[in-house]
Amino acid sequence: MTDATPRGDRSDDANCDCDAAPRVDPDETIDLLQELVRIPSPYFEEAEISEFVYDWLDARGHDPEYHHVSEPDITAYEGDNVVARLAGSDPDAPTLLLNAHMDTVKLVEDWDEDPCSGRIEDGKLYGQGACDMKGGLAAVMTAFDALTDCDLAGDVLLTAVVDEEGPYGLGTDRLIRDGLVDDCDAAIVTEPGPILAQEDIENPALLLGARGRYFYDIEVRGQAAHGSKPDTGVNAVVEAGKLAAALDDLDVGDHPKLGSGSTCPLKIEGGSQTLSVPERARLMVDRHVVVGETLEDARTDAERAVAELGLESEVDVGFREAPDEGIRYGPYVTDEDHPLVSALTDSTRAVADTDPAYGYFSSVGDFNYLGDRADLPTVIVGPDGENIHAAGEFVFTDDVVEVADIVADAAVRYLG
Repeated sequence: MTDATPRGDRSDDANCDCDAAPRVDPDETIDLLQELVRIPSPYFEEAEISEFVYDWLDARGHDPEYHHVSEPDITAYEGDNVVARLAGSDPDAPTLLLNAHMDTVKLVEDWDEDPCSGRIEDGKLYGQGACDMKGGLAAVMTAFDALTDCDLAGDVLLTAVVDEEGPYGLGTDRLIRDGLVDDCDAAIVTEPGPILAQEDIENPALLLGARGRYFYDIEVRGQAAHGSKPDTGVNAVVEAGKLAAALDDLDVGDHPKLGSGSTCPLKIEGGSQTLSVPERARLMVDRHVVVGETLEDARTDAERAVAELGLESEVDVGFREAPDEGIRYGPYVTDEDHPLVSALTDSTRAVADTDPAYGYFSSVGDFNYLGDRADLPTVIVGPDGENIHAAGEFVFTDDVVEVADIVADAAVRYLG
C-alpha cells in the first residue's frame, strides 16, 4: 500500500457532471479522515464527532439533519445520528443507503503515542478507530459529496450513526425503528472488510453477508451449604462450569457461504461468601449463528445440553436483556447476482482495474440489522488495515480513497 495519491490523472473527472464516473479528491479524503481520527469518539461519547460530521455536510450544502437516539432504560444513552439525502429525479428508481458508524471502542491504554494522532507514515494512518471505521466513514462522506453534481435517477441516503461498537448498536437500530430506511432498496456499509473476513482475502473486496450473534444469559440455581460439607449442597458455580464446557462443544450449524457457527463461553459469575457452597451462578456465552439457525433453535440447543448433563441445579436459559425484542444480530447473505453487487463489481473493475474478491464477515455489526432486520441487500466494502480495537490501529490511506471511488461509481451505476 502507498500513501493516498491519484491513480492516474483524475483532475478531468473530479466533481463531474457524471458523463464520466465521479471521483473523490484524494487529499481532501485523507484530510477528512485525519480530522475524524483526531476527534475522540468512544461509543456513548459521540457528541463532538456528530457535530463535526453535521457541519462538514452542511458546509457543502447537503442539508443534513440530526436523528436523535435515546435509550433511557438500560444504558441511559442520548445521542445523535447524522442523516443527509441526495434526491434523484425518478421516484420509481431505487434508493441506496450508505451507512457508516462514527464511534470507536473505548480508547485503549497501551498506545505508545496519542491514540487520536492521525499520524501518517508509509501509507498508513494511525489512530483509534482509523480502520474501524473512520476510514470507511471518510470514504462514504466524500463519495456522497462527489455525487452532488450527478444527475441520479434514484436517491442516496447517507447515515452516519452512533453506538455501533456499544452493546446494542443503538444508532442503526433507531434508524430502522423510526422508519428512516423504509424506502431504501439496498445498502452499502463501509466497515473494514478483509481483516474481518472469514477467509484470507485482500482488497478490493465485497463482503456479501455475515454470521449472526445471540448472547446466552443463563441462570444456574443450586443449593447453599456449608463449604466444609459441599456434598450436602449443589454448587452452582461448578454446574455452570460443566454447562460452559458443554456449550463450548455444542454442535452448531453450517452454511455454504457463511461457514460454521460457533460458541464461546465468556463469563461465569457466582459465589460470594467465604465458606458457603454457591447457590447462584450466571453464565454468559457468545453464540454466532448462520442462516437457518433461529433464536429458538439456539434456545433449544442450550436446553438440550442442560438435559443431557443431568445437572442437579435448576437452569433457566435466556438471552441478554435488550432495549427492544427486535435488537438481534441475525445472519444474512446477499445474492451475488443482485444489481448492487453487479454495480460494485463493475465499479471495482473500473476504479481498481481488477475483479473484486467476494467474502463473508466473521462477526456482527450494523450490517446485520440492515441485511436481516431491515431485509435490505447489504454489501460491506471498506478499507483494510490492522490492529482493529487495539493499540497501533491503522488504515491504509490508499484503500480509503479507492473505497470512496468505488462507492461513488457504484452509486451511479446502480441508481441510473
